[in-house]
Amino acid sequence: MRSDDIKKGINRTSHRSLLRACGLDDDDMKKPFIGIANSYTDIVPGHIHLKDLVQEVKDTIRAQGGVPFEFSTMAVCDGIAMNHSGMYFSLPSREIIANTVESMAMAHKFDALILMPSCDKVVPGMLMAAARLDIPTIVITGGPMMPGKFHGETVDFINVTEAVGATQSGKMSEEDLYELEKCACPGAGSCAGLFTANTMACLTETLGMSLPGCATAHAISDKKVEIAKESAKKIFTLIEKDIKPSDVLTQEAFENAIIVDLALGGSTNTTLHIPAIASEVDGVDVTIDLFDKLSHDVPYICSIRPGGNNRMIDVENAGGIPAVMKNLESLLNNDCITCTSKSVKENLENITDIDYDVIHTLENPVRTEGGIAVLYGNVAPNGCVIKQGAVNEDMLIHSGPCKVFNSEEECVEAIESDKIVDGDVVVIRYEGPKGGPGMREMLNPTAAIMGRELFHVALITDGRFSGGSRGPCIGHISPEAAEGGPIGAIQDGDIVSINVKERTITLELTDDEIKERLSKVEHVERNLKGWLKQYQQLATSADKGAILK
Repeated sequence: MRSDDIKKGINRTSHRSLLRACGLDDDDMKKPFIGIANSYTDIVPGHIHLKDLVQEVKDTIRAQGGVPFEFSTMAVCDGIAMNHSGMYFSLPSREIIANTVESMAMAHKFDALILMPSCDKVVPGMLMAAARLDIPTIVITGGPMMPGKFHGETVDFINVTEAVGATQSGKMSEEDLYELEKCACPGAGSCAGLFTANTMACLTETLGMSLPGCATAHAISDKKVEIAKESAKKIFTLIEKDIKPSDVLTQEAFENAIIVDLALGGSTNTTLHIPAIASEVDGVDVTIDLFDKLSHDVPYICSIRPGGNNRMIDVENAGGIPAVMKNLESLLNNDCITCTSKSVKENLENITDIDYDVIHTLENPVRTEGGIAVLYGNVAPNGCVIKQGAVNEDMLIHSGPCKVFNSEEECVEAIESDKIVDGDVVVIRYEGPKGGPGMREMLNPTAAIMGRELFHVALITDGRFSGGSRGPCIGHISPEAAEGGPIGAIQDGDIVSINVKERTITLELTDDEIKERLSKVEHVERNLKGWLKQYQQLATSADKGAILK
């Protein structure tokens, strides 16, 4: 066992002495040491229940003949960090989480890992660590939040963000806004739609790193407790059979994840996180070009908030990710091994109970193309992304005059001052991995635009969007403004043309005009210190997953 490095032989006497201080005895020294990375915190709704859930996991490990060691890592709530300086730290937290899990597992020589993430950057951060460590690992994602009820209608967190804009523009009363605030997020779990946290949970299950049914088992459900217990048992099978992340996280498994992502219309943040996880695995090559290639051939079969009216509870009741994968079976790599120790094909053999009104068949898709599209053009030579499944058909092709801002705050002020009108193309730059730094999410501008019912406004940015954003929102423009990207050349009044169907985004200027403008650009400089300064120096472009180099 790896843990023999800290518990076996006379040279490890002092190590055992410290382990005894933690309550271990002679019998424990013969058992496998199972590390449990728990991202519990009591300020993030997606994580507040993990304190109780981890106890079930620890009790099961002990009953199965192992020794559990719980340790903590951080979790940022993007909703709480949104629209202020805290959002600079959200994407960078992914790297801290990966480094924390790696450090703890290496320093203490765990024989296996159980990872317990829930929210946006925690899931990919832990998966990045799992890939680096390559020891038997299973993931228990925390599960979705139940939706709320407001005036008889089903609501979630994004209803609140958009209601703020509606209230500011006189379309909703402050009394109703307050009532909505109190009921939209009724308790534990990651926000109730297919936003980034739940998208990443779905892809974790698709990759084969969590048990079938885990992603949509809700945070407060008995099913989540049972899956947690079963996962704790299954880790011993992975140890016995020596099934490691490198056996599961193959090129084919990542292709499966992208296929499911496209079929669900998941968060565009996956085009950062999936390449970042893949970059930790030898012999695997995943770029946004793979998303682009597959997006033409994979239909959009499950319309979930923010792109549709269904929420995660509807997907759970319709059969969950196993049902989604069953309907996609002809497109998937079915021989991939999973944490069940069985193949995808074997996991799907007995899946029959599917609600086809929620999870459509390939023959009757919501749309014929996947929910995410990758666009290229002189605005984004290295690509940019849009959740086309959350865009109305009449805005898949749009051309309009630009209104340019060098920060999210400048843009929000303009929206709230009614300076943005239908037909505009809003440009927010210097919000990329280096320019922000940290690539903030632009949920506040998109929610303010939607709340004001400006349905014919496009927004483009070298930053990124919340999984809850909807409308013609194009993010991850690469290269970013801070690295000399053409988005830095755009001026007020310039015309940008977007054609999602043809995968193009074009600034109506010649190459020479763009080059001339860029030669005169004075870049925005941030006064940075600490972690953000380090991150800015190390972060790569969005089209490379914003990984550190």
